[in-house]
Amino acid sequence: GSPITAEERRLRDKKHLDDITAARLPPLHHSPAKLLPIEESIAIQIQQKEAYEEMQAKLAAQKLAERLNIQMVRFEPEGEASMKYREVRDED
Repeated sequence: GSPITAEERRLRDKKHLDDITAARLPPLHHSPAKLLPIEESIAIQIQQKEAYEEMQAKLAAQKLAERLNIQMVRFEPEGEASMKYREVRDED
């Protein structure tokens, strides 16, 4: 056959894809990828890992509390009850 141009090949491939599936890629709403220095990339990965592990720990604690029927209440040793006891009233 005769050689086809890159544009014709692209159109043919697009038509072929249209024939195979109706799925479409969503529009690109974010900026394209950019290159980062390796130090910055490592710092971002460490930060994301710490945030992920913190979230996992919170979720694990919540699931454990639900499983053991533990109710978390606010504990104030210097709260209202002790203040009522320590209140000094003038008898005059």
